[in-house]
Amino acid sequence: MTGASPRIARVLSIAGTDPTGGAGIQADLKSIAANGGYGMAVVTALVAQNTHGVRSVHVPPVSFLREQLHAVSDDVEIDAVKIGMLADVHVTHTVSEWLGQVKPRLVVLDPVMIATSGDRLLTEDAEQALRDLLSVVHLVTPNIPELAILAGSPVATSWSAALRQAQHVAETYGVLVLAKGGHLAGYLVPDALVGVHTVREFPGFRIDTPNTHGTGCSFSSAVATRVASRAGTAAPSLAHWGDA
Repeated sequence: MTGASPRIARVLSIAGTDPTGGAGIQADLKSIAANGGYGMAVVTALVAQNTHGVRSVHVPPVSFLREQLHAVSDDVEIDAVKIGMLADVHVTHTVSEWLGQVKPRLVVLDPVMIATSGDRLLTEDAEQALRDLLSVVHLVTPNIPELAILAGSPVATSWSAALRQAQHVAETYGVLVLAKGGHLAGYLVPDALVGVHTVREFPGFRIDTPNTHGTGCSFSSAVATRVASRAGTAAPSLAHWGDA
C-alpha cells in the first residue's frame, strides 16, 4: 500500500470545564476525537455544573491562562482553534491577544453566554469584548439568543428575523455566521451559513430529546475538526465550511 496517511487535524479547545463530561472542554475533546482529530485543551474556567445547572465558577488568573496558551503554541502546530466559554472580559482580551500573536489558520467561536440551564457563563460586561473578538475569528456558531446579543437586537421569533441578524453580524465583523435555529418553535429546525454576500440554508427536523446539554460545544468542535481536516494546510474556503 502506497500514499501518504490521512492528515490528523490538531485542534485546540479554549473553554471551561464540565465535571459530568457532557459539555465544555470534556465534550470538545470527545467530539474532536470522534471526528478524527487530535484534541488539545486550554482551560478558561473551572465550572461545577451538570445537566441541572451551574453551581459555581472559578476563573484562574489570566497569567495562568496565558501560560497555557503559549505552552501549546510554542510546541505544537495548531490546525484549528475552537473557542467556548470565556467567562469574563479579562479572559476574552487575553485570548484575543494570543490569537493576534499566533494567527491560527482556522478559528471557530461558539459564543457561550448562557448555559442550557439558563445560568450565565459570560459576565454582561464582557459582551462587547466578545463582539470585538469576532473580527479575529473565521466562523461563529450562535444559537438564537446568542445571535441576538451579537447583533444587539431583540431575540428573533422567526427564522427570517434570525437570518437578518446573522447577515448584520457577518457584514459588521466580516465573519461567517453559522446560525442555529434550534431555539425556534416548531418541528422544522433550520440552520444557515451566512456570509457577507451569501446565505446557504440547511433544512432539518427537530429531534425529540431532553438531552441537549453540551450540544453547542460538541457541534462547534466537530465543525472545526472537519473543516481543518478538509482544508489541510490551506486557509479554509466557503466550500470547506459548507461541506463539513
